[in-house]
Amino acid sequence: MGRAQEHNPHNMTADWQYKDPSTWNGYQKFVSYVDVSPIIPGKPIPVYPKTAKMPFLAQWSQHLFIVIYATIPLLMHQAYVSYTGRPLGKIAVFLLYNTAYTMVAIREVRMLRRLTYIYGCLDGDVADRDGIPNTGTGKIIGEMHKTAGFRLIMSSWIAYEPNMSPLAFFSKAESWAPFLLKLAIYGVILDFFFYTYHRACHEVPWLWKYHRTHHLNKHPTAVHSGFADDEQEIIEIIIVPFLTYATLWALGLKLNFYEWWFCFEYVTFSEIFGHSGLRVYGNVPSPITPLLAWLNMELVLEDHDLHHRRGWKKSFNYGKQTRVWDRLFGTCTDRIEAKADNVDYTKSVTMPLF
Repeated sequence: MGRAQEHNPHNMTADWQYKDPSTWNGYQKFVSYVDVSPIIPGKPIPVYPKTAKMPFLAQWSQHLFIVIYATIPLLMHQAYVSYTGRPLGKIAVFLLYNTAYTMVAIREVRMLRRLTYIYGCLDGDVADRDGIPNTGTGKIIGEMHKTAGFRLIMSSWIAYEPNMSPLAFFSKAESWAPFLLKLAIYGVILDFFFYTYHRACHEVPWLWKYHRTHHLNKHPTAVHSGFADDEQEIIEIIIVPFLTYATLWALGLKLNFYEWWFCFEYVTFSEIFGHSGLRVYGNVPSPITPLLAWLNMELVLEDHDLHHRRGWKKSFNYGKQTRVWDRLFGTCTDRIEAKADNVDYTKSVTMPLF
């Protein structure tokens, strides 16, 4: 939490977990309590040379993770409606889905940590992954709650219709084709706005200070997507999703609350996954991944990792959901470990659920 300052007060010193817990601040105690540290202090991560073939992360398992956990609050919502005969009000909807959003994000961080201690990290033969900074724990925890809170406030206020229950929407056969179309193109449209602002932050000198805190980490982990100043968070949490919603509406594809909820869950999964540094060949999940791959516009985990590792004010790989706009505007960079001839497609990894 906190706005960007002319002289950045933050650094990547991260040794608080090795100190007496009585010296921890409230945010650090919260990280320990909810068990969201992506790196376990004192436990070494397996190291593999860059030439060692990478396992392949089965995308069906990513979809399964997202869909199952996104469905749980829908089932709870519907159970209440069916049992009481009354709709959930907007405040109750916000509380339910906000809680679910946060818990699913925590679950993903833990599951990615499990895979990290099996398959290692990208660039692991050169550097360790960054820890949670001593001065940045509050930013990371605050962002987790602000992301869930503001996105759900926005969607419940704008898109939620109390008289339409989850069952009333999903039981209509004619709802599914538009829903899947919206889900398929949401990430591409969102990425246009994200790409535009993100590249501007790197290439317009006076905007850089609003993004530089996020780039203090060169080897991020699953929680570092939240290591950013308030100005960046406002754009990513509120403005970019709202512009995406407005664009779809203008195209005649207005999102209802349940559709937007699924879109948020896909985007959030990708935001956490893309910062994890996990050494697997894993695509950012999308219903149109095969098409994107055929066009050489798919985003794999290493792409955003390279953006952090090798980029500063001038960078590349600005997209975070796809490489559509990077490919069109010539800002892709070559992969190092996630090359086609360095992937073992016979060694399949699945995203754990529990």
